[in-house]
Amino acid sequence: QVQLVESGGGLVQPGGSLRLSCVVSGSILRFNAMGWYRQTPGKERELVARIRSGGTTTYADSVKCRFTISRDNAKNTVYLQMNSLKPEDAAVYYCNARFDVTSVEFWGQGTQVTVSS
Repeated sequence: QVQLVESGGGLVQPGGSLRLSCVVSGSILRFNAMGWYRQTPGKERELVARIRSGGTTTYADSVKCRFTISRDNAKNTVYLQMNSLKPEDAAVYYCNARFDVTSVEFWGQGTQVTVSS
């Protein structure tokens, strides 16, 4: 049983900041990677940021230097700190956990981020 619960979305003005949280039922270190994805109507879900179990991180080019993915292993929580938000960042953000060996993935329910003045 694996559950992922996102929170922290909301309405923010351009240039503002939000921090998203993803709480996982059980240790996040079980997974090879944890990631944040986002999706807008009519578009495919896209990878925003990912952190592997060893701590290495990757980011979409569009969010580099603005977003930071981090984790608190003791709290089984992954975060996405979003700074300098732009209107094009508006989307539903989803938390993802993956087992590489079996290609099994788990998803949260999503949290809405709206960027508007």
